[in-house]
Amino acid sequence: MPAIRTTLRRGAVAAAALPLLIGALASCGYGSEKKDDEPAAKATGKKLSADTVRLGYFPNLTHATALVGEQEGILQRELGGTRLTSTTFNAGPSEIEALNAGSIDIGFIGPSPAINGFTKSQGKNLRVVAGSASGGVKLVVNPKKIKKLDDLRGKRIATPQLGNTQDVSFLNWIAERGWKTDAQSGKGDVLVVRSDNKITPDAYAAGSIDGAWVPEPTASRLVSQGAKVLLDESTLWPDKKFVITHIIVSQKFLAKHPDVVEAVVRGSVKTNAWINANPEKAKASANTRLEKLTGKALPAEIIDPAWPSIQFTDDPLATTLRTQADYAVKAGLLEKPDLKGIYDLRTLNKILKSEGKSEVSDADLGVQ
Repeated sequence: MPAIRTTLRRGAVAAAALPLLIGALASCGYGSEKKDDEPAAKATGKKLSADTVRLGYFPNLTHATALVGEQEGILQRELGGTRLTSTTFNAGPSEIEALNAGSIDIGFIGPSPAINGFTKSQGKNLRVVAGSASGGVKLVVNPKKIKKLDDLRGKRIATPQLGNTQDVSFLNWIAERGWKTDAQSGKGDVLVVRSDNKITPDAYAAGSIDGAWVPEPTASRLVSQGAKVLLDESTLWPDKKFVITHIIVSQKFLAKHPDVVEAVVRGSVKTNAWINANPEKAKASANTRLEKLTGKALPAEIIDPAWPSIQFTDDPLATTLRTQADYAVKAGLLEKPDLKGIYDLRTLNKILKSEGKSEVSDADLGVQ
């Protein structure tokens, strides 16, 4: 069965590299799975076909559509009397597990876990129904040890998780430079260390890693500790755009409650429009939501440089999802997948058309 093999010794690799820091995870609320029992807006008006819709996302800036959509009440207003509840996750696999278990109905998530979840279920568990964000991923390094890209050879570079979106992209970048690194162990010309985003800054400060290929705000957090941006991943993609976050929905929920899914997608489109029209207000709104979820807002020296590197878009950038799947296949982390049917953009395109916007493509990976 085709699937990204994320189970192989990831914990052991991280523990060996970061022996004193793993324990910090137990006491750190940032990014942990957490139920939101205090929604920013109350359900009022006519109820849709479901009493409640359960949303999942990460407390990350690359998931700011969800952060802002909840904080500003935009998603809830579209849902009317149907109550929105949310749960935050630290990793894509746990969010996919929650979707499969029926603990959440809709989720904001990166491409690799969506590909993995879709292929593992033989195309029966989820659909991608809209885009959310592009970009926001950077290679940041210790400038004392690494001054140019060729200096990465022999260095220890962190990615968030074996087989995750950034890990796959970095492995592909290594291979395209002609270097060899074993995808599973991370050993080779460049040493790839799988390190949770919550502890990567501590690992950098301790000298356990020499840099990281990570999303925001982790990249800017490392820069605030003296690291330098050596490469912005967006420069590697056509038009500098690639999917970093999109919206998935349980196929069962989509079939049973299409009106609720439409309301959430419409709320996402309106949220993205508001973010793009009001970037400073949106940045503050996302930070307010992060503070509520994690207990701590991001300081200006982290959020200010991180925010402009993320583009908020309704387009799921389907061609780049296909490319990222190809990267995972080349790295040996994924058997060649059949992604036909992973997208259902009919609702999104209906909404975009009604607002006078251009429809978006599913790259021939949509439902028939």
